[in-house]
Amino acid sequence: MEMSAAGGGLGMSGHRQRSGTVKRRLWGGLRQQWKLLGVFEIDQQHEFYSLTCMMKEGLAAAIENNINNSPTDFTMETFAGPVFASLRSSSGMTEQEYQQSLCSDSCYLQFISNSKSKADFFLTNDKRFFLKTQNKREIKFLLTNLKIYMEHLRKFPHSLLVKFLGVHRIKIPRRSKKYFIVMQSVFYPDDRINARYDIKGCEVSRWTEPTPEGSQIIVVLKDLNFEGQFVILDRQRQWLLQQVEIDTHFLQTLNVLDYSLLLAHQPLHQDERHQSISFATLIMRTKKSVNPGCSLLHGGMAPVPGAILEDDSTFNWSETDWSYLAAGASCGGRLNSQACPEPSVPSCDAAQLPDFRAQNRRLLPNLKNPLHVIDGPEERYFIGIIDIFTVYGFKKRLEHLWKRLRHPGRSFSTVSPQTYCLRLCHWVQDHTK
Repeated sequence: MEMSAAGGGLGMSGHRQRSGTVKRRLWGGLRQQWKLLGVFEIDQQHEFYSLTCMMKEGLAAAIENNINNSPTDFTMETFAGPVFASLRSSSGMTEQEYQQSLCSDSCYLQFISNSKSKADFFLTNDKRFFLKTQNKREIKFLLTNLKIYMEHLRKFPHSLLVKFLGVHRIKIPRRSKKYFIVMQSVFYPDDRINARYDIKGCEVSRWTEPTPEGSQIIVVLKDLNFEGQFVILDRQRQWLLQQVEIDTHFLQTLNVLDYSLLLAHQPLHQDERHQSISFATLIMRTKKSVNPGCSLLHGGMAPVPGAILEDDSTFNWSETDWSYLAAGASCGGRLNSQACPEPSVPSCDAAQLPDFRAQNRRLLPNLKNPLHVIDGPEERYFIGIIDIFTVYGFKKRLEHLWKRLRHPGRSFSTVSPQTYCLRLCHWVQDHTK
């Protein structure tokens, strides 16, 4: 697969030469900026250039479901394609924009992670999607638990769990197979994010040296870097506490640990702060959260985030529903709050009303990544749970015993799934207001 480079050749007109020079300067400046940010363009000189070209070519064929146009010098297998296609749709994205992002002519970016895993991390050029290499065991774990993972997202469509959008395997003649997954980036759009954290709720090895003030290098900080700070959500705090508890208990049932709560924040613009939601806006944002026929992001062309229950597709708001919505508005838009009394809607069939408490839905912001974005009074927060593949097996139990001897009285990541779940919930409880 050939990638076209910006710039002109010899013998061009003066105008085209100047144009090519300007493009090269702009492109070079952008590449330099990415390097400063710890994100590198995978150009033709990069060690992963060939692999990422095969990824893009294979993904293009997989998304189009066109066997005739599949690559010939390598093969790419797609696992559970229809399942992940339905998840992409329920996350509010069309196949066209998914393909445009993953298969554009622009090069992928390599993200330099401080993760201890041996995985390679790639970003689409618009930074909307992550591609991460995984080993066979991790892929098998995901596919084995895919059904209950999807059931969890159906029951809790505003879950903070990372959204897996595709699982693939590239087979290259005379070379080892390469598995990779496609995920939605929690930190999107990232243009104004001023701090990023990877939280595990413990202290051993949970400090990262910050960059000097004014530096443009992206560093993902850790638990100890966050001490003394708070996530200030005000009315939406209770929703976050409840959803973190729901998601971590689900991971406990999978017997996994060592997952991370990703957290980033950026200041709200002045006109975004303390804005009051009009009743009309409340109705529209609520319908956006529960009704696939009313998308503010895509003009109704695709289902919206959270709208994967078939019952919702036939749900129509009536005059008798206003009191139900008003009850949610009086609690700051949290329609599932335990502090809010259940409103009575006597003239409405109860079976038609979505069970907001069971679904744990909330009012979603008008962004392309609403499931991972929560607005507080002053800050916008990006929050998601990632890295859910570490099973608490024999090897991890031995590691737990060793760390108990090595770090007496200190908290570390390798603990039982139950302890890990409770500890992360307590961290969120203690660091939010």
